[in-house]
Amino acid sequence: MNQVLLELEAVSRTYPGAEPVHAVRSVNLSVRAGEFVSITGPSGSGKSTLLGLLGLLDQPTEGTIALTGVDVTGATDAKRTAMRGQVLGFVFQQFHLIPHLSATGNVEVALLYRHLRPIERRRLAHSALERIGLGHRFDHRPTELSGGEQQRVAIARAIVTEPRIVLADEPTGALDTTNADNIMDVLNGLVDDKTAVIMVTHDGELADRASRRIRMRDGAIVSDGAASDRPSSDAATSVAERSSVVEP
Repeated sequence: MNQVLLELEAVSRTYPGAEPVHAVRSVNLSVRAGEFVSITGPSGSGKSTLLGLLGLLDQPTEGTIALTGVDVTGATDAKRTAMRGQVLGFVFQQFHLIPHLSATGNVEVALLYRHLRPIERRRLAHSALERIGLGHRFDHRPTELSGGEQQRVAIARAIVTEPRIVLADEPTGALDTTNADNIMDVLNGLVDDKTAVIMVTHDGELADRASRRIRMRDGAIVSDGAASDRPSSDAATSVAERSSVVEP
């Protein structure tokens, strides 16, 4: 059985205030290498907050989080930064590419703190771009690439460090249907016996292309199982998910 890469035990995140916001409520979650997990839910369900916790961008109010067996709950900023660089890769809805750099240069950015020789950085960047089907676009700048190609560059940048977990936050949200389908194929292709992909999406149809689908509501996980097991009665919820644009 593949290694457990991520383990959450009774994790909650509450934002203080006159009326505290309980964004995530007592979540238990385990993710193994080889899984492609989608997280869906209506606006305000807590899915983006949960992704921030998984990415060590936020800290839980209660509970524990372990990455590759290392307890990172309450870790220092330095340790959290180190773990992000060693274990995690991030893909966002917006591509966040540097306009004046080529595709190769944008991917190399992720390696700048690896103390590698420039020729080695370039070799690794080219390898990552070839892996996601952009071997013919090494020298193209973002303005010379389609939206789908720009997102592929962003994915290459996320995987060039060989992360164990790729976290994707609405990775197809800025793309048309054809490009969204292509990006889902790319994300599926990243999953192997050492790597997991966790994707937040409001699109129920895309969520069902993952191997495992988690649904959230009011900060809690309300279902967790094979995406193919989603009941037909969930159709109304899927419509609600597609209309979600803002959440904690």
